[in-house]
Amino acid sequence: MPWWRNAVCYQIYVRSFADSDGDGIGDLPGVTARLPHLRDLGVDALWLTPFYTSPQHDHGYDVADYCDVDPLFGRLSDADDLIRAAHELDLKVMVDIVPNHTSSEHAWFREALAAKPDSAARRRYLFRDGRGPAGELPPNNWRSVMGGEAWTRVIEADGTPGQWYLHLFDSSQPDLDWRNPEIGDMFEEVLRFWLDRGVDGFRIDVAHSLFKAEGLPDYDEPQDRPAPTAFTEDGALLDQHFDQGPMWDQPEVHDVYRRWHKVLAGYDGDRVTVAEAWTHTRESMARYVRADELSQSFNFAWLESPWSASAFRRVIVDTFAALDAVGAAPTWVLSNHDTVRHTTRYGGGALGRARARAATLTMLALPGSSYLYQGEELGLEQVEVLPEHRQDPVWFRSGEPGRDGCRVPMPWSGDHPPYGFGGPAWIPQPADWAGLTVAAQQADPRSTLRWYQNVLRARRDLVGASVEIVDLGPDVLAFRRGDLLVLVNCGASAVPLPAGEVIASSDPSQPDPTSLEPDSAVWIRD
Repeated sequence: MPWWRNAVCYQIYVRSFADSDGDGIGDLPGVTARLPHLRDLGVDALWLTPFYTSPQHDHGYDVADYCDVDPLFGRLSDADDLIRAAHELDLKVMVDIVPNHTSSEHAWFREALAAKPDSAARRRYLFRDGRGPAGELPPNNWRSVMGGEAWTRVIEADGTPGQWYLHLFDSSQPDLDWRNPEIGDMFEEVLRFWLDRGVDGFRIDVAHSLFKAEGLPDYDEPQDRPAPTAFTEDGALLDQHFDQGPMWDQPEVHDVYRRWHKVLAGYDGDRVTVAEAWTHTRESMARYVRADELSQSFNFAWLESPWSASAFRRVIVDTFAALDAVGAAPTWVLSNHDTVRHTTRYGGGALGRARARAATLTMLALPGSSYLYQGEELGLEQVEVLPEHRQDPVWFRSGEPGRDGCRVPMPWSGDHPPYGFGGPAWIPQPADWAGLTVAAQQADPRSTLRWYQNVLRARRDLVGASVEIVDLGPDVLAFRRGDLLVLVNCGASAVPLPAGEVIASSDPSQPDPTSLEPDSAVWIRD
């Protein structure tokens, strides 16, 4: 079985993981120095957010050169050193690839700006004439996910207002036109560049957005659209990705991934691809992981679910129904660099910590791959970043707080900021994190970090690829996997525990071994 079908992968937001040179921004040598933390944690792989050459308008997701390392993060040799060191620790390495758009400072886009309308250079992107008598109106009514219009007008070489270019995200991120075969050829070269350097796979940014409907028609959001389900500040951002509009999830995108599948199949070691595809249904998500396409797709339905036994149960049943039809393995994730940390989503404080552990224990018991986000093993919560420290383009474009609160740099040691991170952190760390550092928690056998280590160690002994739902009432999610019974109590009252050996508990101090308290979970072996 390929390694990734049942792996635990740890997401590293490179800017915020570890700073080796004291500039306050994480870098690749910093990651390499901290790899033993991941080995000791017990994960199988790491996924690195973009570290390529970039002006950093969207913190690396605006790529100017896909085949080099930005000096902010080190050198190309540092990437080689990181890959080699990870493999020596038996850790796989996945890197982020951003195929929907480039940076506005990419050589292609600079060439396009200097070229004439309908030139070969402009046909790499989605340049269009404006509407209105003088072309003064955008080509259509699309909105940017980050707020505002999805179009920016350029000034032509003669100094007059000219065409518009599409950017579903920030204006510094012009969308590529994937109907131009030059784009597919370039990205095949990028894949091979990193595969040849030894990476074990790719996480594909907004994998569902490459193609837009022919003609770029107007799109009006439905008035009866459900309310966002992420509950907090950036929920609206997430929910926009679920639109069934002409800019998302077009059928032609699957031809791209069939091509990529063939590229990876030419390399040994079970190389992996995982899609960030915010599709409208689990059935549409499953289309990305058919046998001749991608390896995995993030299952955001789990992340988006409220604290509810029935909601969790529905996600599990629907996920397996959709993926079994195409023979694919599921993924499970609770937090990432774009979402509010799940400890905060579940209520924050003691309640949020209890629920976060219970949800994590439940997730880790399910067959398939689990993705962890840096800092969740420390129980970190979302940080309220003051306006003067916010750096997310979402904040500047829309006035919404954005995603900075989940990107605050890791605390490693010490009793005051920057907690062993390196230089003063690019987003200030809270003054009360001394007890949450890796060093402090490693010394405490009852800490969240030590709990993660113990649970990940126990996870390696789980067997069985099928899940059987067990009915223990509306407030309890229960399922069997092989000889293991998993229960999570989402209700307000304790429930009796079935007989058996407790393998793992979200509350190791469980006062009554015969009952399961609210907001807790347990693994029991018959």
